[in-house]
Amino acid sequence: MTQELLRCEHVSKSYWDGNHDLQVLQDVNLALQDGELLAIVGSSGSGKSTLLHCMGGLDQPTSGQIFFRGQNIAKWSPRALADWRNQQLGFIYQFHHLLPEFTALENVAMPMLIQGTSAQQARARAADLLERVGLAERGSHRPAELSGGERQRVAIARALANKPALILADEPTGNLDDESAQQVMQLMLDLNAEMQTCFVIVTHDQALAASLPRQVSLQQGQLQPNKVTK
Repeated sequence: MTQELLRCEHVSKSYWDGNHDLQVLQDVNLALQDGELLAIVGSSGSGKSTLLHCMGGLDQPTSGQIFFRGQNIAKWSPRALADWRNQQLGFIYQFHHLLPEFTALENVAMPMLIQGTSAQQARARAADLLERVGLAERGSHRPAELSGGERQRVAIARALANKPALILADEPTGNLDDESAQQVMQLMLDLNAEMQTCFVIVTHDQALAASLPRQVSLQQGQLQPNKVTK
């Protein structure tokens, strides 16, 4: 039986633009279960990335609360939040954000080294993850020597490095051609099934979202009713 992993309760977010408050999120309520696959769909400017940043503790809601396994993350210290992000969350972005001076294997190992894992163990797990994403022979290559799809697969491997409970992916296929996008999407689906890691995938691509079992739509900062597609 699955358990609740993360919950947003009445989350709103606004920014002061110099003249007035710009409302980005309005009273968002959302619950995630362990191992779930969720697509958050919406047009550019609908608040998708802001919601993802609040869910990952990278931004604070103006009002409302976010709970992880029943704990209010707003009550955690900056150090506790940083440790939580390192150990329980993985982030994937439209642009891979790999460190250009390091190899694929070193990029994947980095979160484990930050956590305090020994170099030997980190390299061994990084090699295993690269094999799982189909890049066993590319570990010694730097990002500039990889294709766009390969770089994104390295980014996925890096996000999984510390065996997180939750992966937050912001337009992970938005910078890829159609074939590479399909490969990366299928990889995330396979890894979810294999590892039971929860994936939340923000996208404006309706076809991509339709491949996930659950969708929610964000329109002008407001969450619309869930749509079950499978």
